[in-house]
Amino acid sequence: MTVRYWVGVVSLDHVDYATETGVCAFSKGIKPAITKLSEGDRFVFYSPKTGFMSGDPVQCFTALGTVIDPTPVEIDWDGHTIWTARAAYAKITQTPVRPLLESLRFVTNPAKWGMAFRRGQFEITEQDFTLIETAMKSQVSK
Repeated sequence: MTVRYWVGVVSLDHVDYATETGVCAFSKGIKPAITKLSEGDRFVFYSPKTGFMSGDPVQCFTALGTVIDPTPVEIDWDGHTIWTARAAYAKITQTPVRPLLESLRFVTNPAKWGMAFRRGQFEITEQDFTLIETAMKSQVSK
């Protein structure tokens, strides 16, 4: 089984819901985003703001997870019907994106780094995932 690595661009309030309920969703909850996932895939959520299309800036990686069951399940999330998969989340510290920009391969132009996060879901290299994961876990109190 080949593990794939993903970034999901998700508002912080939706990240909180996902981590509390043990699910993940990408690209506004569309089913094709979930069907890309396999058991064991790893993902990180990046939150641009506290709310969807509104709220205060966050600009942090806010959750780190593993897909435990990729079977698409339709649920009501914040008043909308979306597709999710079951996920387990690691204990992490929210990590600002800016200090990592020069090292992330998927950020091709650090001066215009926001362009890399314009997609709701995208695949990244294991190297980029490990860099983010290390940063997120390095400040977790033991």
